[in-house]
Amino acid sequence: MRAFVVCNEWCDMEAMDFNQIFAIAVFIVAIVTIMSEKIHRTLVAIAGTVILLLAHVLSFDTAISHIDFNTLGVLFGMMLFVAVVRESGMFEFLAVKTAKLAKGDPWKIMVLFVLLTAVLSAVLDNVTTVLLIGPMTLTICKLLKINPIPFFMVEIMASNIGGTATLIGDPPNIMIGSAAGFTFADFIMYDTPVVIVILAAVIGVFYIMYGRKMKVSEEDRERVMNLVEYEQIHDKRLMTQSIVVLVLVVVGFMMHGALGVESSVIAISAAAILLLISGRDITKALVHVEWTTLAFFAGLFIIVGGLAETGTIDAIAQGLIDVTGGNVFLTMIVLLVASAVVSSFLDNIPFVATMIPILLAMESTGMDVTPLWWAVSLGACLGGNGTLIGASANVVLSDISAKNGYTISFLQYLKVGFPIMLLTVAIAGVYLVLRFPPM
Repeated sequence: MRAFVVCNEWCDMEAMDFNQIFAIAVFIVAIVTIMSEKIHRTLVAIAGTVILLLAHVLSFDTAISHIDFNTLGVLFGMMLFVAVVRESGMFEFLAVKTAKLAKGDPWKIMVLFVLLTAVLSAVLDNVTTVLLIGPMTLTICKLLKINPIPFFMVEIMASNIGGTATLIGDPPNIMIGSAAGFTFADFIMYDTPVVIVILAAVIGVFYIMYGRKMKVSEEDRERVMNLVEYEQIHDKRLMTQSIVVLVLVVVGFMMHGALGVESSVIAISAAAILLLISGRDITKALVHVEWTTLAFFAGLFIIVGGLAETGTIDAIAQGLIDVTGGNVFLTMIVLLVASAVVSSFLDNIPFVATMIPILLAMESTGMDVTPLWWAVSLGACLGGNGTLIGASANVVLSDISAKNGYTISFLQYLKVGFPIMLLTVAIAGVYLVLRFPPM
């Protein structure tokens, strides 16, 4: 009998090891294939999901449980909302207004867009922000006849940096705030100061890389300056309705926690309300929803779910803690760097979800884990800038760019994004050391 039990335990261990290795292999192959861009990333994500299901690494129900339907709901709702808003001419109006404010200078326009993206990302979902900023960027770049890719790349980074600043700016912050009991004011106190410094540094880097090279002809500049922004409005009534609903969206995103309503409900409700009061055709709006993007995220959630279900993410998180031997200062630095690197390739939500019980357990021993919470917050949020799949906003904005004829390749973004991500993490590290010096 005992031999049977031992055999069973050994068999279970072997099965677990196989599943873990298999899940890791599927993830690595998927990432490498996405990087190669030989196959569309959505097809890669779907294929990875199917392989995990066929190999019985995940059951169908378990796989479905790892899909973050709240994120998909936000994506769907805001895509639908933006599709309706686009018909009003609001984006053209704002683009021309911004261009004239900047006197037609492409660098000044970029800075204004970066600041707007960062601020909006602090109070809205990052995806919502880039869905609003993307069409404006395309409009102004077409008017000035300049390449929009540098604009898109810095806007991706600004959305993730801005989202780091507040409790509601990025899902990891919401999770950390709930687990640690941090308030909106706490995030303003601890995260926002370094976010301002990081944003300034990124703007400086982009000025060195692109700012001095941005040139527009005097003819194109004059043509933009002569445009009348109010003539860009196609439907004044729809624009008014869009602004009112957008304000409600901002309030809804800021208050959804207190209201006990998921952010996806806010997004879908906004789209439904705007469709109802405007009388627009929903079938036409649905055509503009990026279904391939939604499918990609669903598949990616399941592939990462395979790592979580087999204990891989848990092992990574525990290993990070073990490396430091419980030293708070060392653990803070390790968690910051590791959270950033891991979040560049994995969804930061399951990683943070794994870290929370570990940090709570450390706290229960009497250890002051306050520095560790902020290290995970900064690392997980800033890490999204490392790769093109590091955050939802990255994928959405790159898809908008590609759809309009400007493809941002995985490697193209990696060459710029990863070094800048490391720079921002280094700044965050210096800040944490100054804020929480070693005892």
